[in-house]
Amino acid sequence: MTGKFTPEDLAAYVFSRTGAPNDDLLVGPAFGEDAAAVRVGGETLVVSSDPISLAAERIGTLGVAIVSNDVAACGGVPEWLTCTILLPDDDPALLDTVTAQLDTEAERLGITIVGGHTESVLALSRPLLSLTCAGTADSYVPTGGARPGDRVLLTKAAGVEGTAVLASDFADDLDVADATAFFDELSVIPDAAALAPFATAMHDPTEGGVVAGLTEMAVASDAVLSVDPDDIPVRDETRRLCKAVDVDPLRILGSGALAATVTEDVADDALAALDEAGIDATEIGTVERETGATGLRLGDEFFASPPEDDMYALWE
Repeated sequence: MTGKFTPEDLAAYVFSRTGAPNDDLLVGPAFGEDAAAVRVGGETLVVSSDPISLAAERIGTLGVAIVSNDVAACGGVPEWLTCTILLPDDDPALLDTVTAQLDTEAERLGITIVGGHTESVLALSRPLLSLTCAGTADSYVPTGGARPGDRVLLTKAAGVEGTAVLASDFADDLDVADATAFFDELSVIPDAAALAPFATAMHDPTEGGVVAGLTEMAVASDAVLSVDPDDIPVRDETRRLCKAVDVDPLRILGSGALAATVTEDVADDALAALDEAGIDATEIGTVERETGATGLRLGDEFFASPPEDDMYALWE
């Protein structure tokens, strides 16, 4: 199996082992929370780390977008980045390609690469990046802040990242036209900036797509998110490529979309703010409290834990 550990394993072996306590830690490791918050003087520093290995063709572009999205989804402004680059051999051409992608995407998003580490590891079969991004936030927005009665919003569409990866890594096997343009939509920094003043919770779907992201938000909030799958926007290019490789567009790499919950009285204002920013957004469901249930109710299905990403099997 490829993917994330269960919430139970994380609670037992990760979240309970955090070293020395520190009074300046505002938000630490927890299920669904992709970034930490640390008090630094009078400011809040938001920090997130993420690896990426499966998507090979645009790994640097994806890596910067994914890790900076985690900071933005918590209400932070991504500013600084470190990156560990592990390559399967000491090929300068591959290093050139990866670092050029990192540089281009970081500059496009206004992020400074401040350090990292680079080496070759013969045991690897493909490049592996591990990135850390940091930035300051006026107010931290958690994944686990959804409350009963809230409305669930989703920006852009499901499977934006997955569509881009299918169009690049699997182009030889698919009828691909311009779907690689989806790479330009991977960042949710503008989405988060528009939503943060209204949101009770925000979370960017990554592995496992929109289904996993909404499940993580529900579990972290100790609530049930009730969503009609037909209300989740999926673009035509995504449907076509997913059909060609037999994967569910709601369960593939989901960076580029931002899920958020807002109180009912500000839902229209939040959608208007996104529209003013030129960002497509849709109300897709509600937050409910059900005795003995925590997770995502997606039509007739219920997810108490995030599903594995459908695309993992494509690299096997």
